[in-house]
Amino acid sequence: MNEEAPTWFDAALDDRPEHFEVDVDGARISYRCWGGAPDLPAIVLVHGGAAHAGWWDHIAPMVPDEYRVVALDLSGHGDSARRDEYSLSTWAAEVIAVIDDAGIASPPIVIGHSLGGWVVATTAAEHPDRVAGIVLIDSPVTEFTPEELAARERTAFGPLRVYPTASDALARFRIVPPQPHTLPYAIEHIARGSIGSVEGGWTWKFDPNVFSSRTAPSPELLHKVHCRVALFRAEHGLVTPDIGGQMYNLLGRVAPVIEIPLAGHHVLLDQPLLLVTGIRTILADWEHSSPQERTD
Repeated sequence: MNEEAPTWFDAALDDRPEHFEVDVDGARISYRCWGGAPDLPAIVLVHGGAAHAGWWDHIAPMVPDEYRVVALDLSGHGDSARRDEYSLSTWAAEVIAVIDDAGIASPPIVIGHSLGGWVVATTAAEHPDRVAGIVLIDSPVTEFTPEELAARERTAFGPLRVYPTASDALARFRIVPPQPHTLPYAIEHIARGSIGSVEGGWTWKFDPNVFSSRTAPSPELLHKVHCRVALFRAEHGLVTPDIGGQMYNLLGRVAPVIEIPLAGHHVLLDQPLLLVTGIRTILADWEHSSPQERTD
């Protein structure tokens, strides 16, 4: 029997976002918004590989009310259109287009998980005047993402199967990489947002071809990031202390490396309240402090 969702989770999902679309270089990009007017300070949330904006549905409503929050489906994911080819630069351009279409008045803070962290870092490097700060959540600068490795080893993300019923599809839902603890009510919510009806039944929304292109950034990308940065590493995730230290050095030794205790790579699914606490702490600090100068 699934664990019953706590009150805070149900309340977060009851805070339903508005849904919008914008065309970016011929592809329809879907995004959702929580909160007030566009002139408020803004947070933009970017999901990981094979995920979608709904991964943030229980996180976004817990960001302080003085922020407007936006989460997008990158092309090839969720309700956004597919492309013939994918790249970090293309996804970064989608982030900027969503910022513009949402009417966000001043440079936002952009937060990304896993592959989304690479997208966020690329956005900051290639569009430095458009981003006030970035937060990377367990986004190691390594040669391949776990999703890419799974696709290369053919353990996941192969040709999409069509299942006769939604229940059949949901029963096959898995996260990559696997981790021993996740919140079943969070898994159930994001799984339902991961499937769509097609001729003959139900299948996954993501495009397996997103893992056909090389999307890993080079470490040198971090040298080009000059806005504020915070690195969140999961205690049992992919950003080991050594990788976190390397990224800290590449970012000029000014980005705090914050460990989320007890968390696996998919922090949103096992320690969401600790993640929210970390985000709130960074926001509070950045509201009342001045950026440090890089040492490189």
